[in-house]
Amino acid sequence: MKTFFSKFKLLFIAIVLSAYALISFSFVDNFFEVSKNLDIFATLFRELNIYYVDETNPGDLMKKGIDDMLESLDPYTNYIPESEIEDYRYMTTGQYGGIGALVRQIGDYVVISEPYEGFPAQKADLRAGDRLLKVNDIDVKGKKTDDISKYLKGQANTSIKLLIEREGEAKPIEKTIGREEIKIKSVPYSGMLNKNVGYIKLTGFTENAAGEVKSALMELKKNAEFKSLILDLRGNPGGLLKEAIDIVNLFEEKGVEIVSTRGKVKDWDKVYKGTNSPVDITVPIIVLVDRGSASASEIVSGSLQDLDRGVVIGQRSYGKGLVQQTRPLSYNAQLKVTVAKYYTPSGRCIQALDYSHRNEDGSVDKVPDSLITAFKTKNGRIVYDGGGIAPDIAVEPQKFSSILGSLVTKNLIFEYATKYRTAHATIIPAKEFKLTDIEYDAFVTFLADKEFDYTTKTEKALEDFKSDAKNDKSIDLIGADIEALKIKITHNKKEDLVKYKPEIKQFLEEEIASRYYFQNGRLEASLKDDQELTEAFVLLNDSEKYTKILTTIGTTTRPFHTPEKVKNPK
Repeated sequence: MKTFFSKFKLLFIAIVLSAYALISFSFVDNFFEVSKNLDIFATLFRELNIYYVDETNPGDLMKKGIDDMLESLDPYTNYIPESEIEDYRYMTTGQYGGIGALVRQIGDYVVISEPYEGFPAQKADLRAGDRLLKVNDIDVKGKKTDDISKYLKGQANTSIKLLIEREGEAKPIEKTIGREEIKIKSVPYSGMLNKNVGYIKLTGFTENAAGEVKSALMELKKNAEFKSLILDLRGNPGGLLKEAIDIVNLFEEKGVEIVSTRGKVKDWDKVYKGTNSPVDITVPIIVLVDRGSASASEIVSGSLQDLDRGVVIGQRSYGKGLVQQTRPLSYNAQLKVTVAKYYTPSGRCIQALDYSHRNEDGSVDKVPDSLITAFKTKNGRIVYDGGGIAPDIAVEPQKFSSILGSLVTKNLIFEYATKYRTAHATIIPAKEFKLTDIEYDAFVTFLADKEFDYTTKTEKALEDFKSDAKNDKSIDLIGADIEALKIKITHNKKEDLVKYKPEIKQFLEEEIASRYYFQNGRLEASLKDDQELTEAFVLLNDSEKYTKILTTIGTTTRPFHTPEKVKNPK
Protein backbone atom coordinates (compact mmCIF):
# COMPACT_ATOMS: atom_id res chain seq x y z
CA MET A 1 0.00 0.00 0.00
CA LYS A 2 2.85 2.36 0.88
CA THR A 3 4.49 1.60 -2.50
CA PHE A 4 1.20 2.35 -4.27
CA PHE A 5 0.86 5.78 -2.64
CA SER A 6 4.50 6.54 -3.44
CA LYS A 7 3.91 5.73 -7.11
CA PHE A 8 0.65 7.74 -7.07
CA LYS A 9 2.46 10.69 -5.53
CA LEU A 10 5.16 10.55 -8.21
CA LEU A 11 2.51 10.29 -10.93
CA PHE A 12 0.62 13.30 -9.51
CA ILE A 13 3.81 15.38 -9.36
CA ALA A 14 4.64 14.39 -12.95
CA ILE A 15 1.18 15.46 -14.16
CA VAL A 16 1.38 18.82 -12.33
CA LEU A 17 4.89 19.48 -13.68
CA SER A 18 3.77 18.58 -17.21
CA ALA A 19 0.77 20.90 -16.98
CA TYR A 20 2.94 23.69 -15.57
CA ALA A 21 5.45 23.15 -18.38
CA LEU A 22 2.68 23.37 -21.00
CA ILE A 23 1.25 26.55 -19.46
CA SER A 24 4.71 28.09 -19.06
CA PHE A 25 5.65 27.17 -22.62
CA SER A 26 2.38 28.64 -23.91
CA PHE A 27 2.98 31.86 -21.97
CA VAL A 28 6.60 32.12 -23.07
CA ASP A 29 5.69 31.26 -26.67
CA ASN A 30 2.98 33.94 -26.72
CA PHE A 31 5.31 36.49 -25.11
CA PHE A 32 7.95 35.67 -27.72
CA GLU A 33 5.41 36.15 -30.55
CA VAL A 34 4.41 39.57 -29.17
CA SER A 35 8.04 40.64 -28.72
CA LYS A 36 9.07 39.37 -32.16
CA ASN A 37 6.25 41.17 -33.97
CA LEU A 38 6.80 44.40 -32.04
CA ASP A 39 10.44 44.31 -33.10
CA ILE A 40 9.48 43.68 -36.75
CA PHE A 41 6.98 46.54 -36.65
CA ALA A 42 9.45 48.95 -35.04
CA THR A 43 12.17 48.22 -37.59
CA LEU A 44 9.71 48.43 -40.51
CA PHE A 45 8.35 51.76 -39.23
CA ARG A 46 11.86 53.18 -38.87
CA GLU A 47 13.03 52.04 -42.31
CA LEU A 48 9.84 53.28 -43.98
CA ASN A 49 10.13 56.76 -42.50
CA ILE A 50 13.85 57.01 -43.39
CA TYR A 51 13.83 55.67 -46.94
CA TYR A 52 10.34 56.24 -48.43
CA VAL A 53 10.60 58.40 -51.56
CA ASP A 54 8.37 61.22 -50.22
CA GLU A 55 8.18 62.85 -46.82
CA THR A 56 5.96 60.93 -44.37
CA ASN A 57 4.04 61.98 -41.29
CA PRO A 58 4.97 59.39 -38.62
CA GLY A 59 2.00 60.28 -36.41
CA ASP A 60 -0.55 59.86 -39.21
CA LEU A 61 1.07 56.62 -40.38
CA MET A 62 1.05 55.16 -36.89
CA LYS A 63 -2.60 56.12 -36.23
CA LYS A 64 -3.65 54.61 -39.58
CA GLY A 65 -1.82 51.38 -38.73
CA ILE A 66 -3.32 51.19 -35.24
CA ASP A 67 -6.85 51.99 -36.44
CA ASP A 68 -6.73 49.32 -39.17
CA MET A 69 -5.36 46.75 -36.71
CA LEU A 70 -8.09 47.44 -34.16
CA GLU A 71 -10.82 47.51 -36.81
CA SER A 72 -10.01 43.85 -37.54
CA LEU A 73 -11.17 43.01 -33.99
CA ASP A 74 -14.46 44.88 -33.45
CA PRO A 75 -15.84 48.42 -33.93
CA TYR A 76 -15.65 49.23 -30.21
CA THR A 77 -11.92 48.68 -29.59
CA ASN A 78 -10.43 52.08 -30.38
CA TYR A 79 -7.20 54.06 -30.03
CA ILE A 80 -7.75 57.50 -28.48
CA PRO A 81 -4.77 59.86 -29.00
CA GLU A 82 -4.22 62.70 -26.56
CA SER A 83 -5.72 65.15 -29.08
CA GLU A 84 -9.09 63.34 -28.90
CA ILE A 85 -9.28 62.83 -25.14
CA GLU A 86 -11.70 65.76 -24.73
CA ASP A 87 -14.13 64.19 -27.24
CA TYR A 88 -13.92 60.90 -25.36
CA ARG A 89 -14.53 62.67 -22.05
CA TYR A 90 -17.68 64.18 -23.53
CA MET A 91 -18.91 60.73 -24.60
CA THR A 92 -18.58 59.34 -21.06
CA THR A 93 -19.52 62.41 -18.99
CA GLY A 94 -21.66 64.45 -21.38
CA GLN A 95 -19.48 67.37 -20.36
CA TYR A 96 -17.30 69.79 -22.33
CA GLY A 97 -16.28 73.44 -22.44
CA GLY A 98 -18.15 75.52 -25.00
CA ILE A 99 -21.23 77.59 -25.80
CA GLY A 100 -23.81 74.76 -25.85
CA ALA A 101 -25.07 74.55 -29.43
CA LEU A 102 -25.24 72.06 -32.29
CA VAL A 103 -24.14 73.13 -35.77
CA ARG A 104 -24.82 71.83 -39.29
CA GLN A 105 -23.51 72.44 -42.79
CA ILE A 106 -25.76 74.19 -45.33
CA GLY A 107 -23.97 75.05 -48.58
CA ASP A 108 -20.73 76.96 -47.99
CA TYR A 109 -21.65 77.95 -44.45
CA VAL A 110 -22.10 76.35 -41.05
CA VAL A 111 -25.30 77.36 -39.26
CA ILE A 112 -26.51 76.98 -35.71
CA SER A 113 -28.68 73.87 -35.71
CA GLU A 114 -29.94 73.83 -32.14
CA PRO A 115 -28.89 75.86 -29.07
CA TYR A 116 -29.21 73.99 -25.76
CA GLU A 117 -31.68 75.62 -23.39
CA GLY A 118 -30.07 77.30 -20.40
CA PHE A 119 -26.55 77.46 -21.83
CA PRO A 120 -24.51 80.40 -23.20
CA ALA A 121 -25.68 80.19 -26.84
CA GLN A 122 -29.36 80.33 -25.87
CA LYS A 123 -28.80 82.94 -23.17
CA ALA A 124 -27.05 85.13 -25.78
CA ASP A 125 -30.10 84.68 -28.09
CA LEU A 126 -28.19 82.66 -30.66
CA ARG A 127 -30.92 80.97 -32.72
CA ALA A 128 -31.26 77.90 -34.91
CA GLY A 129 -30.71 79.02 -38.49
CA ASP A 130 -28.15 81.71 -37.65
CA ARG A 131 -25.39 81.54 -40.30
CA LEU A 132 -21.81 81.90 -39.02
CA LEU A 133 -19.82 84.44 -41.04
CA LYS A 134 -16.83 85.01 -38.73
CA VAL A 135 -15.45 83.43 -35.57
CA ASN A 136 -13.01 85.66 -33.66
CA ASP A 137 -12.65 87.78 -36.82
CA ILE A 138 -11.76 84.70 -38.91
CA ASP A 139 -13.81 84.31 -42.09
CA VAL A 140 -15.37 80.84 -41.84
CA LYS A 141 -16.99 80.55 -45.27
CA GLY A 142 -16.13 77.11 -46.65
CA LYS A 143 -15.22 75.70 -43.23
CA LYS A 144 -16.68 72.35 -42.20
CA THR A 145 -18.67 71.56 -39.05
CA ASP A 146 -15.67 69.84 -37.40
CA ASP A 147 -13.58 73.00 -37.87
CA ILE A 148 -16.30 75.23 -36.43
CA SER A 149 -16.88 72.88 -33.47
CA LYS A 150 -13.21 73.20 -32.52
CA TYR A 151 -13.53 76.99 -32.63
CA LEU A 152 -16.65 77.01 -30.46
CA LYS A 153 -15.30 74.63 -27.83
CA GLY A 154 -12.74 75.78 -25.30
CA GLN A 155 -12.00 76.35 -21.65
CA ALA A 156 -14.82 77.60 -19.43
CA ASN A 157 -14.63 81.32 -18.55
CA THR A 158 -13.16 82.23 -21.92
CA SER A 159 -15.13 84.10 -24.56
CA ILE A 160 -15.67 83.88 -28.30
CA LYS A 161 -16.80 86.53 -30.79
CA LEU A 162 -19.24 85.57 -33.55
CA LEU A 163 -20.50 87.46 -36.57
CA ILE A 164 -23.79 85.94 -37.73
CA GLU A 165 -26.33 86.45 -40.46
CA ARG A 166 -29.95 86.01 -39.40
CA GLU A 167 -33.15 85.55 -41.38
CA GLY A 168 -35.12 88.82 -41.40
CA GLU A 169 -32.20 91.01 -40.30
CA ALA A 170 -30.74 93.47 -42.82
CA LYS A 171 -27.24 93.57 -41.30
CA PRO A 172 -24.98 90.94 -39.71
CA ILE A 173 -25.15 90.69 -35.92
CA GLU A 174 -22.07 90.52 -33.69
CA LYS A 175 -22.19 88.55 -30.44
CA THR A 176 -19.60 87.89 -27.77
CA ILE A 177 -20.42 84.72 -25.86
CA GLY A 178 -18.74 83.41 -22.72
CA ARG A 179 -17.94 79.71 -22.72
CA GLU A 180 -19.09 77.55 -19.82
CA GLU A 181 -18.70 73.96 -18.68
CA ILE A 182 -21.50 72.28 -20.65
CA LYS A 183 -23.14 69.21 -19.13
CA ILE A 184 -25.72 67.60 -21.39
CA LYS A 185 -28.47 65.86 -19.45
CA SER A 186 -29.09 62.16 -19.94
CA VAL A 187 -32.75 62.81 -19.08
CA PRO A 188 -33.72 65.76 -21.30
CA TYR A 189 -37.44 65.38 -20.56
CA SER A 190 -39.80 63.81 -18.05
CA GLY A 191 -43.36 64.48 -16.98
CA MET A 192 -46.93 63.21 -16.85
CA LEU A 193 -48.33 62.21 -20.27
CA ASN A 194 -51.83 62.04 -18.85
CA LYS A 195 -53.45 61.92 -15.43
CA ASN A 196 -51.90 58.55 -14.47
CA VAL A 197 -48.94 57.80 -16.77
CA GLY A 198 -45.46 59.21 -16.12
CA TYR A 199 -42.77 59.38 -18.78
CA ILE A 200 -38.97 59.53 -18.65
CA LYS A 201 -36.84 59.97 -21.78
CA LEU A 202 -33.28 58.66 -21.33
CA THR A 203 -30.89 59.53 -24.17
CA GLY A 204 -27.58 58.26 -22.79
CA PHE A 205 -25.76 56.63 -19.90
CA THR A 206 -23.20 59.30 -19.01
CA GLU A 207 -22.09 59.96 -15.44
CA ASN A 208 -25.05 60.46 -13.06
CA ALA A 209 -27.62 59.20 -15.58
CA ALA A 210 -29.08 57.02 -12.81
CA GLY A 211 -29.24 60.05 -10.52
CA GLU A 212 -31.17 61.96 -13.18
CA VAL A 213 -33.63 59.07 -13.66
CA LYS A 214 -34.07 58.82 -9.89
CA SER A 215 -34.77 62.55 -9.58
CA ALA A 216 -37.28 62.39 -12.43
CA LEU A 217 -38.99 59.36 -10.87
CA MET A 218 -39.19 61.01 -7.45
CA GLU A 219 -40.75 64.09 -9.06
CA LEU A 220 -43.36 61.94 -10.84
CA LYS A 221 -44.19 60.18 -7.58
CA LYS A 222 -45.14 63.52 -6.01
CA ASN A 223 -48.23 63.35 -8.21
CA ALA A 224 -50.90 61.54 -6.18
CA GLU A 225 -52.45 60.04 -9.32
CA PHE A 226 -49.18 58.66 -10.76
CA LYS A 227 -49.83 54.95 -11.39
CA SER A 228 -47.47 53.73 -14.13
CA LEU A 229 -44.23 54.63 -15.90
CA ILE A 230 -42.98 54.65 -19.50
CA LEU A 231 -39.17 54.55 -19.74
CA ASP A 232 -38.15 55.57 -23.26
CA LEU A 233 -34.79 54.11 -24.39
CA ARG A 234 -35.36 54.50 -28.13
CA GLY A 235 -32.29 55.73 -29.98
CA ASN A 236 -30.19 55.44 -26.81
CA PRO A 237 -26.75 54.05 -27.82
CA GLY A 238 -25.65 53.20 -24.28
CA GLY A 239 -22.74 54.32 -22.13
CA LEU A 240 -21.52 53.49 -18.64
CA LEU A 241 -22.30 50.04 -17.23
CA LYS A 242 -22.59 51.35 -13.67
CA GLU A 243 -25.37 53.75 -14.61
CA ALA A 244 -27.37 50.95 -16.23
CA ILE A 245 -27.04 48.81 -13.09
CA ASP A 246 -28.12 51.65 -10.81
CA ILE A 247 -31.14 52.44 -13.01
CA VAL A 248 -32.41 48.85 -12.83
CA ASN A 249 -31.77 48.98 -9.08
CA LEU A 250 -34.30 51.85 -8.82
CA PHE A 251 -37.02 49.29 -9.60
CA GLU A 252 -35.58 46.13 -8.01
CA GLU A 253 -34.62 45.12 -4.47
CA LYS A 254 -31.08 45.51 -3.18
CA GLY A 255 -29.08 42.31 -3.74
CA VAL A 256 -30.89 41.21 -6.92
CA GLU A 257 -28.57 40.18 -9.78
CA ILE A 258 -28.80 42.69 -12.61
CA VAL A 259 -26.01 41.75 -15.01
CA SER A 260 -22.78 39.74 -15.11
CA THR A 261 -19.64 40.07 -17.23
CA ARG A 262 -17.30 37.33 -18.47
CA GLY A 263 -14.11 37.62 -20.48
CA LYS A 264 -10.64 36.13 -21.08
CA VAL A 265 -9.21 37.51 -17.83
CA LYS A 266 -11.19 35.42 -15.36
CA ASP A 267 -10.23 37.61 -12.42
CA TRP A 268 -12.31 40.36 -14.01
CA ASP A 269 -15.47 38.24 -14.29
CA LYS A 270 -18.08 39.79 -12.06
CA VAL A 271 -21.72 39.55 -11.04
CA TYR A 272 -23.34 42.95 -10.47
CA LYS A 273 -26.19 43.20 -7.99
CA GLY A 274 -28.25 46.11 -6.77
CA THR A 275 -26.43 47.90 -3.97
CA ASN A 276 -28.96 50.62 -3.17
CA SER A 277 -32.46 50.74 -1.76
CA PRO A 278 -34.99 50.85 -4.63
CA VAL A 279 -37.36 53.75 -5.23
CA ASP A 280 -40.39 51.78 -6.45
CA ILE A 281 -40.63 48.00 -6.85
CA THR A 282 -44.33 47.81 -7.76
CA VAL A 283 -45.15 50.53 -10.30
CA PRO A 284 -46.00 49.01 -13.71
CA ILE A 285 -43.24 49.81 -16.23
CA ILE A 286 -43.23 49.95 -20.02
CA VAL A 287 -39.78 50.11 -21.63
CA LEU A 288 -39.65 51.44 -25.20
CA VAL A 289 -36.80 50.20 -27.43
CA ASP A 290 -35.88 50.25 -31.11
CA ARG A 291 -32.96 49.35 -33.40
CA GLY A 292 -31.05 52.32 -31.98
CA SER A 293 -31.24 51.02 -28.40
CA ALA A 294 -27.84 49.47 -27.66
CA SER A 295 -25.42 48.35 -24.97
CA ALA A 296 -26.44 49.86 -21.60
CA SER A 297 -29.98 50.36 -22.98
CA GLU A 298 -30.10 46.62 -23.59
CA ILE A 299 -28.83 45.89 -20.08
CA VAL A 300 -31.69 47.94 -18.61
CA SER A 301 -34.42 46.61 -20.93
CA GLY A 302 -33.07 43.03 -20.86
CA SER A 303 -32.71 42.93 -17.08
CA LEU A 304 -36.17 44.37 -16.43
CA GLN A 305 -37.53 41.81 -18.92
CA ASP A 306 -35.63 38.88 -17.37
CA LEU A 307 -36.75 39.89 -13.88
CA ASP A 308 -40.34 40.22 -15.16
CA ARG A 309 -40.32 43.75 -13.80
CA GLY A 310 -41.51 45.51 -16.95
CA VAL A 311 -42.95 44.97 -20.42
CA VAL A 312 -40.75 45.83 -23.41
CA ILE A 313 -42.47 47.42 -26.43
CA GLY A 314 -41.05 48.42 -29.81
CA GLN A 315 -38.56 46.80 -32.18
CA ARG A 316 -35.71 44.36 -31.55
CA SER A 317 -32.77 46.27 -30.08
CA TYR A 318 -29.33 46.62 -31.66
CA GLY A 319 -27.56 43.61 -30.13
CA LYS A 320 -24.35 44.93 -28.53
CA GLY A 321 -23.36 42.64 -25.68
CA LEU A 322 -19.70 43.69 -25.41
CA VAL A 323 -18.07 45.52 -22.50
CA GLN A 324 -15.22 48.00 -22.93
CA GLN A 325 -12.61 49.36 -20.54
CA THR A 326 -10.02 52.08 -21.09
CA ARG A 327 -6.33 51.30 -20.57
CA PRO A 328 -3.70 54.07 -20.26
CA LEU A 329 -1.02 54.32 -22.96
CA SER A 330 2.13 56.41 -23.34
CA TYR A 331 1.89 60.17 -23.93
CA ASN A 332 -1.59 60.48 -22.37
CA ALA A 333 -3.24 58.32 -25.03
CA GLN A 334 -5.86 55.68 -24.20
CA LEU A 335 -6.95 52.30 -25.52
CA LYS A 336 -10.66 51.53 -25.31
CA VAL A 337 -10.66 47.74 -25.48
CA THR A 338 -13.38 45.09 -25.42
CA VAL A 339 -12.66 42.97 -22.34
CA ALA A 340 -15.82 40.94 -21.77
CA LYS A 341 -19.37 40.11 -22.78
CA TYR A 342 -22.28 40.93 -20.52
CA TYR A 343 -25.09 38.57 -19.55
CA THR A 344 -28.58 39.48 -18.35
CA PRO A 345 -30.02 37.76 -15.22
CA SER A 346 -31.43 34.82 -17.20
CA GLY A 347 -27.90 34.09 -18.49
CA ARG A 348 -28.29 35.32 -22.06
CA CYS A 349 -25.82 37.42 -24.03
CA ILE A 350 -27.57 39.53 -26.65
CA GLN A 351 -24.50 40.16 -28.88
CA ALA A 352 -25.74 39.90 -32.48
CA LEU A 353 -22.49 39.90 -34.51
CA ASP A 354 -19.69 37.38 -34.11
CA TYR A 355 -16.49 39.43 -34.49
CA SER A 356 -14.29 36.53 -33.39
CA HIS A 357 -14.98 34.59 -36.60
CA ARG A 358 -14.66 36.98 -39.55
CA ASN A 359 -15.02 35.76 -43.12
CA GLU A 360 -12.10 35.85 -45.53
CA ASP A 361 -13.36 39.12 -47.04
CA GLY A 362 -13.44 40.77 -43.61
CA SER A 363 -17.21 40.70 -43.29
CA VAL A 364 -18.97 39.59 -40.10
CA ASP A 365 -21.90 37.20 -39.78
CA LYS A 366 -24.70 37.45 -37.29
CA VAL A 367 -24.94 34.69 -34.70
CA PRO A 368 -26.57 31.85 -36.70
CA ASP A 369 -30.09 30.79 -35.79
CA SER A 370 -28.81 27.31 -34.98
CA LEU A 371 -26.73 28.70 -32.10
CA ILE A 372 -29.48 30.86 -30.58
CA THR A 373 -30.37 29.47 -27.15
CA ALA A 374 -33.52 29.69 -25.03
CA PHE A 375 -33.39 31.04 -21.46
CA LYS A 376 -36.04 31.54 -18.80
CA THR A 377 -37.09 34.72 -17.04
CA LYS A 378 -37.81 34.87 -13.30
CA ASN A 379 -41.41 33.75 -13.91
CA GLY A 380 -40.48 31.10 -16.46
CA ARG A 381 -41.10 32.99 -19.68
CA ILE A 382 -38.80 31.98 -22.53
CA VAL A 383 -36.37 34.53 -23.96
CA TYR A 384 -33.51 34.11 -26.42
CA ASP A 385 -29.90 35.24 -26.77
CA GLY A 386 -27.88 36.21 -29.80
CA GLY A 387 -29.97 38.94 -31.39
CA GLY A 388 -30.69 41.93 -29.21
CA ILE A 389 -33.63 42.32 -26.85
CA ALA A 390 -36.83 41.10 -28.51
CA PRO A 391 -39.83 43.14 -27.33
CA ASP A 392 -42.76 41.52 -25.56
CA ILE A 393 -45.01 43.54 -27.86
CA ALA A 394 -43.54 44.20 -31.29
CA VAL A 395 -44.49 47.37 -33.14
CA GLU A 396 -43.61 47.81 -36.81
CA PRO A 397 -41.12 50.66 -37.24
CA GLN A 398 -42.56 53.72 -38.90
CA LYS A 399 -41.53 53.99 -42.54
CA PHE A 400 -41.17 57.42 -44.07
CA SER A 401 -41.64 58.50 -47.66
CA SER A 402 -38.84 59.34 -50.09
CA ILE A 403 -40.10 62.91 -50.38
CA LEU A 404 -39.80 63.45 -46.62
CA GLY A 405 -36.26 62.06 -46.69
CA SER A 406 -35.36 64.53 -49.43
CA LEU A 407 -36.94 67.50 -47.62
CA VAL A 408 -34.96 66.67 -44.46
CA THR A 409 -31.59 65.99 -46.11
CA LYS A 410 -31.88 69.10 -48.30
CA ASN A 411 -32.50 71.14 -45.09
CA LEU A 412 -35.77 72.50 -46.49
CA ILE A 413 -37.81 71.69 -43.38
CA PHE A 414 -35.04 73.29 -41.30
CA GLU A 415 -34.98 76.42 -43.47
CA TYR A 416 -38.77 76.82 -43.43
CA ALA A 417 -38.80 76.55 -39.62
CA THR A 418 -36.28 79.41 -39.56
CA LYS A 419 -38.62 81.55 -41.68
CA TYR A 420 -41.58 80.59 -39.50
CA ARG A 421 -39.71 81.64 -36.34
CA THR A 422 -38.94 85.03 -37.91
CA ALA A 423 -42.60 85.59 -38.78
CA HIS A 424 -44.06 84.39 -35.45
CA ALA A 425 -42.73 85.70 -32.15
CA THR A 426 -44.49 82.99 -30.10
CA ILE A 427 -46.50 79.81 -30.50
CA ILE A 428 -48.78 77.84 -28.16
CA PRO A 429 -47.18 75.07 -26.02
CA ALA A 430 -45.41 72.35 -28.02
CA LYS A 431 -47.82 69.64 -26.81
CA GLU A 432 -50.71 71.51 -28.44
CA PHE A 433 -48.99 73.10 -31.43
CA LYS A 434 -50.27 72.10 -34.87
CA LEU A 435 -49.80 73.71 -38.27
CA THR A 436 -53.02 74.82 -39.94
CA ASP A 437 -53.81 73.76 -43.51
CA ILE A 438 -53.13 77.34 -44.61
CA GLU A 439 -49.69 77.23 -42.98
CA TYR A 440 -48.93 73.90 -44.64
CA ASP A 441 -49.94 75.38 -47.99
CA ALA A 442 -47.48 78.22 -47.30
CA PHE A 443 -44.76 75.58 -46.89
CA VAL A 444 -45.72 74.05 -50.24
CA THR A 445 -45.46 77.51 -51.83
CA PHE A 446 -42.03 77.94 -50.19
CA LEU A 447 -40.90 74.74 -51.96
CA ALA A 448 -41.99 75.93 -55.41
CA ASP A 449 -38.53 77.09 -56.50
CA LYS A 450 -36.50 74.62 -54.42
CA GLU A 451 -34.61 71.56 -55.66
CA PHE A 452 -35.50 68.37 -53.82
CA ASP A 453 -35.60 65.54 -56.32
CA TYR A 454 -35.77 61.97 -55.02
CA THR A 455 -36.26 58.40 -56.15
CA THR A 456 -39.15 56.38 -54.78
CA LYS A 457 -38.70 52.71 -53.86
CA THR A 458 -40.91 51.71 -56.80
CA GLU A 459 -38.79 53.77 -59.21
CA LYS A 460 -35.61 52.20 -57.86
CA ALA A 461 -37.08 48.70 -58.16
CA LEU A 462 -38.02 49.41 -61.78
CA GLU A 463 -34.49 50.66 -62.54
CA ASP A 464 -33.04 47.49 -60.99
CA PHE A 465 -35.45 45.41 -63.09
CA LYS A 466 -34.37 47.30 -66.23
CA SER A 467 -30.72 46.65 -65.40
CA ASP A 468 -31.42 42.92 -64.91
CA ALA A 469 -33.27 42.85 -68.25
CA LYS A 470 -30.22 44.32 -69.97
CA ASN A 471 -27.98 41.71 -68.37
CA ASP A 472 -30.38 38.94 -69.39
CA LYS A 473 -30.47 40.24 -73.00
CA SER A 474 -34.27 40.58 -72.74
CA ILE A 475 -34.43 44.38 -72.81
CA ASP A 476 -35.41 44.39 -76.53
CA LEU A 477 -38.52 42.36 -75.71
CA ILE A 478 -39.78 44.31 -72.69
CA GLY A 479 -37.97 47.65 -72.97
CA ALA A 480 -41.03 49.50 -74.30
CA ASP A 481 -43.20 48.09 -71.51
CA ILE A 482 -40.67 49.20 -68.91
CA GLU A 483 -40.63 52.76 -70.28
CA ALA A 484 -44.42 52.89 -70.33
CA LEU A 485 -44.54 51.70 -66.73
CA LYS A 486 -41.88 54.25 -65.80
CA ILE A 487 -44.08 57.08 -67.09
CA LYS A 488 -47.00 55.83 -65.01
CA ILE A 489 -45.11 55.57 -61.71
CA THR A 490 -42.82 58.59 -62.02
CA HIS A 491 -43.49 60.61 -58.89
CA ASN A 492 -45.24 63.93 -58.93
CA LYS A 493 -43.95 66.31 -56.25
CA LYS A 494 -47.21 68.18 -55.84
CA GLU A 495 -49.18 64.96 -55.47
CA ASP A 496 -46.63 63.56 -53.00
CA LEU A 497 -46.83 66.74 -50.88
CA VAL A 498 -50.56 66.05 -50.53
CA LYS A 499 -50.28 62.27 -50.20
CA TYR A 500 -47.63 62.40 -47.47
CA LYS A 501 -48.90 65.56 -45.79
CA PRO A 502 -49.42 64.00 -42.31
CA GLU A 503 -45.82 62.80 -41.88
CA ILE A 504 -44.29 65.93 -43.47
CA LYS A 505 -46.48 68.11 -41.25
CA GLN A 506 -45.37 66.15 -38.17
CA PHE A 507 -41.68 66.79 -38.92
CA LEU A 508 -42.40 70.47 -39.58
CA GLU A 509 -44.20 70.82 -36.26
CA GLU A 510 -41.32 69.21 -34.37
CA GLU A 511 -38.72 71.46 -36.02
CA ILE A 512 -40.79 74.60 -35.44
CA ALA A 513 -41.55 73.66 -31.81
CA SER A 514 -37.80 73.31 -31.16
CA ARG A 515 -37.28 76.96 -32.23
CA TYR A 516 -39.36 78.14 -29.29
CA TYR A 517 -39.07 75.37 -26.68
CA PHE A 518 -35.71 73.81 -27.63
CA GLN A 519 -35.07 70.08 -26.99
CA ASN A 520 -38.09 69.65 -24.72
CA GLY A 521 -40.35 71.22 -27.33
CA ARG A 522 -39.10 68.94 -30.09
CA LEU A 523 -39.68 65.87 -27.93
CA GLU A 524 -43.12 66.97 -26.73
CA ALA A 525 -44.19 67.62 -30.32
CA SER A 526 -42.92 64.19 -31.41
CA LEU A 527 -45.00 62.36 -28.80
CA LYS A 528 -48.35 63.43 -30.27
CA ASP A 529 -48.50 60.70 -32.93
CA ASP A 530 -46.25 58.00 -31.48
CA GLN A 531 -47.04 54.37 -32.36
CA GLU A 532 -45.12 52.82 -29.46
CA LEU A 533 -46.67 55.24 -26.97
CA THR A 534 -50.12 54.35 -28.26
CA GLU A 535 -49.39 50.64 -27.65
CA ALA A 536 -48.08 51.49 -24.18
CA PHE A 537 -51.24 53.43 -23.27
CA VAL A 538 -53.45 50.56 -24.48
CA LEU A 539 -51.54 48.06 -22.35
CA LEU A 540 -51.41 50.26 -19.24
CA ASN A 541 -55.19 50.65 -19.48
CA ASP A 542 -55.51 46.85 -19.38
CA SER A 543 -53.88 45.75 -16.12
CA GLU A 544 -55.04 42.16 -16.62
CA LYS A 545 -53.20 41.89 -19.93
CA TYR A 546 -50.11 43.59 -18.48
CA THR A 547 -49.96 41.04 -15.64
CA LYS A 548 -50.64 38.14 -18.00
CA ILE A 549 -47.68 39.08 -20.23
CA LEU A 550 -45.31 38.99 -17.25
CA THR A 551 -46.65 35.82 -15.65
CA THR A 552 -47.67 33.53 -18.50
CA ILE A 553 -45.08 30.88 -19.29
CA GLY A 554 -44.37 31.12 -23.00
CA THR A 555 -42.12 32.81 -25.49
CA THR A 556 -41.36 36.41 -26.22
CA THR A 557 -40.89 37.42 -29.83
CA ARG A 558 -38.02 35.26 -30.96
CA PRO A 559 -35.10 37.34 -32.30
CA PHE A 560 -34.49 35.08 -35.29
CA HIS A 561 -33.01 36.69 -38.35
CA THR A 562 -31.77 35.84 -41.78
CA PRO A 563 -27.95 35.61 -41.53
CA GLU A 564 -26.38 38.53 -43.34
CA LYS A 565 -22.86 39.81 -43.80
CA VAL A 566 -21.85 43.21 -42.47
CA LYS A 567 -18.81 44.64 -44.22
CA ASN A 568 -16.54 46.72 -41.98
CA PRO A 569 -19.25 47.43 -39.38
CA LYS A 570 -18.99 50.73 -37.56
